[in-house]
Amino acid sequence: MKAEIISVGTELLLGHTVNSDAAHVARELAAFGIDLEHVQTVGDNAARLEAALREALSRSSLVVCTGGLGPTDDDLTKETVARVAGLPLVEDAASLARLREYFGTRPMGENQLKQALLPAGAEAFPNSVGTAPGCAVPVGADKFVLLLPGPPSELLPMLAGSVRPFLERRTGEVIVSTMIRTFGIGEGAAAERISDLMQGSNPTAATYATDGEMFVRVTAKGASEAEARALAAPLVGAVCERLGDVVYGVDVPSLEAVVVAGLTDAGLHLVTAESCTGGLLAKRITDQPGASAVFETGLVTYANSTKTRLLGVPEEVLAAHGAVSPQTASWMADGARLRQGGDLGIGITGIAGPDGGTPEKPVGLVYIALSAPDGIWLRVMRPQGRYLGRNWTRQRAASHALDLVRRRLAALPMEAERRENIGARAPDGA
Repeated sequence: MKAEIISVGTELLLGHTVNSDAAHVARELAAFGIDLEHVQTVGDNAARLEAALREALSRSSLVVCTGGLGPTDDDLTKETVARVAGLPLVEDAASLARLREYFGTRPMGENQLKQALLPAGAEAFPNSVGTAPGCAVPVGADKFVLLLPGPPSELLPMLAGSVRPFLERRTGEVIVSTMIRTFGIGEGAAAERISDLMQGSNPTAATYATDGEMFVRVTAKGASEAEARALAAPLVGAVCERLGDVVYGVDVPSLEAVVVAGLTDAGLHLVTAESCTGGLLAKRITDQPGASAVFETGLVTYANSTKTRLLGVPEEVLAAHGAVSPQTASWMADGARLRQGGDLGIGITGIAGPDGGTPEKPVGLVYIALSAPDGIWLRVMRPQGRYLGRNWTRQRAASHALDLVRRRLAALPMEAERRENIGARAPDGA
């Protein structure tokens, strides 16, 4: 089956919005073995969109359009597709019911109601997040145009909930993907370790890099979900074995979710003291359901005076070594744990940039310390290559802290320096 993607939206042509939709759809098509041969981007113009559709249908049996399904006057995709397919727009009762449920007691104008109109004979795709439904529009005897919303927050659930089952029925295959999530290894290094495992056709393994993390997606096809999972299982196990303890979970949502679950299982409480991350670590932890049972306190001690007053970091330590130092990070972690009564304490201090660095302490240098009753472990995050920005540095530092906690909970090698003595450990209640 040959396929084509048409991304609709003037904002895409102007560069105001990055066209991530095409990548999401392309990956879904590839998983089903569908050949994607063309990708077009068209502005909010009915004549140009109609020309692009006619060209796409002349060479492909599946055309996927993203964007242009909303309630505004420049949302013209559905009307244009109906015209090209020679189909009238008719009210879809289920879509109208979802719209009414979405708006509740709020007024709903004609522009909103038009979203419940679909080309006759189309299969509706419910929108679980927004208002505009998607659909599969038949064109002739053997071709389809899929209409999908533009916002990724709406597109991704629709891909998983409606498009995937539609493609399964058309291809006669069920696709199962397993996500192996890692922290502490780059995509290139991971690909080298599993290069021979990435050569298969069913199941397949592929590496993907995200902001500060890398994951491996294992995908298998089968006549049923059970068959596909059985095909994938040996490859998932082999990938995890090759990558080792940098794997923090399989089909888990995030590193912080794993940490909160681990703390819960162990019955331990965590406290944090953050400087350059400004509370980001605490936010990521408290974003997780159930965090209140394991997270005691999060302190943002940005100023030196606050590090001394709230955490007991000695002024002489700050004077001798500076706020960004292994000594200060260790005292912060220890002071947080002992003063706030936690089982584990994290201290983070560094230079997030873009300014404030020196040749001895460059931008991007961060010290992360983990305090426990039996010692302190220190990890150093050093700048690598070009500076990737303040937000990236802070997110990466918070992830390093979470990884330290994960390793401690799982009794894994800490990949950090153990500091037996930081001069004098902060006394209880000091």
